[in-house]
Amino acid sequence: MPFRIATFLAASAVAAGLAQWFFGWRFVGWGAWIGALAWLTLDAWRANRLLNVLRQGGEGLPSRGPGIWGELAERIRKLLREREQDTRQAQERLQEFLAAFQASPNGVVLVDEQGRIEWCNQTAAAQFGIDADRDMAQHLANLVRDPAFVAYLASWNYSRDVVIDATHARGRGGQPMRLSVQVHPYAGNRRMLLSRDVTAVEQAEAMRRDFVANVSHEIRTPLTVLAGFVETLQNLPLEPEERSRYLNLMAQQSHRMETLVNDLLTLSRLEGSAAPTLGQWTRVKALMAQCEDEGRGLSSRLAPQAGHRLSFKIEADSEIAGVPTELQSAMSNLLNNAIRYTPGGGEVGVTWRVLPDGRGEYAVRDSGPGIAAEHLPRLTERFYRVDRSRSRETGGTGLGLAIVKHVAQRHGGELRIESTVGQGSRFALVFPVTRVRAARAAAGALA
Repeated sequence: MPFRIATFLAASAVAAGLAQWFFGWRFVGWGAWIGALAWLTLDAWRANRLLNVLRQGGEGLPSRGPGIWGELAERIRKLLREREQDTRQAQERLQEFLAAFQASPNGVVLVDEQGRIEWCNQTAAAQFGIDADRDMAQHLANLVRDPAFVAYLASWNYSRDVVIDATHARGRGGQPMRLSVQVHPYAGNRRMLLSRDVTAVEQAEAMRRDFVANVSHEIRTPLTVLAGFVETLQNLPLEPEERSRYLNLMAQQSHRMETLVNDLLTLSRLEGSAAPTLGQWTRVKALMAQCEDEGRGLSSRLAPQAGHRLSFKIEADSEIAGVPTELQSAMSNLLNNAIRYTPGGGEVGVTWRVLPDGRGEYAVRDSGPGIAAEHLPRLTERFYRVDRSRSRETGGTGLGLAIVKHVAQRHGGELRIESTVGQGSRFALVFPVTRVRAARAAAGALA
């Protein structure tokens, strides 16, 4: 303010001095008024120029000059720079948040007060079939038409989630993905929608229920038989031969339950333990010899008259790194299954060979009835049976192939299944190169 007063008085004095110099003392007053008017005009022009620049958003703001308008322009320029910096930092933070949402494995959708899409990440776009460019500002309920979801979104009661089928996304089995959707209001009536793939969780829960039901059924059946025989022995006078027959049947049912419990314990141990190391090597010849003993004994019990034509062939004398008991269990299970499901007089061939790429393959081929293609993907499920009556007749628990699959996975291998109805089946365990080597000259039966 002192500067403005000083410049105003100076302008008036200079104008008055010029008027006295050129026109005499009579025009000094007029000169002072003209000087004051000129100063006010220049001051108004500077103020109007600053105002026009501010109306245009601050572009072309004049550099700092003398006087209050120059200082005001400089301060406004500083405020604008700070605002631009704050805006840039806010944009960067927003992009960081959006990048975090984009990287989330869950779907994220932001909708406004009317339920229109403001933003979504790629996961949500894939799950709900949303086009990130085309569908912006579209009503979400018009794009996701599941009745349960539409009712949930309109209810404004988001204390729980809703589970729907994602018709635009497919799970591993080709079935629609199951999504858990939870809405969270924010910033008034805006809403953030979070979606999560729960397909595997629901499948695991269904498998758990089936497992409990199957175990209960498998144990209840022999228990019922045992209870009936015990009641018969307690209440009826039986001849020694009849009593002996009942006791034999009871022993069979007890053995069946024992086998089931042992298989369940084996599965539990396989799932809960670490993968075996490469420090223990087992001779394939020893494993095959034990398989042959068990196989011939089982064949003689199941088909005492016709028997099975069994053959065992080792193309390469090898060793496998792993747990001997697990390897023996997996190999025996494949052979025993082939014998159980091959009628008497049929052929069962067992081979071991080293593949051209160095992997080892243990294969069991039979001439049984074969398995239809629709059953093959489910054969390794617990208690899954193609023919339940046939399995129970031969003493199977429905857990053998599940054990084989877990043993293969723990040893880094895979179980391959090939079958044609009416022509038989081929089950093969393929072990990785790191777990197969040529048998050493001094190797014993079990290294």
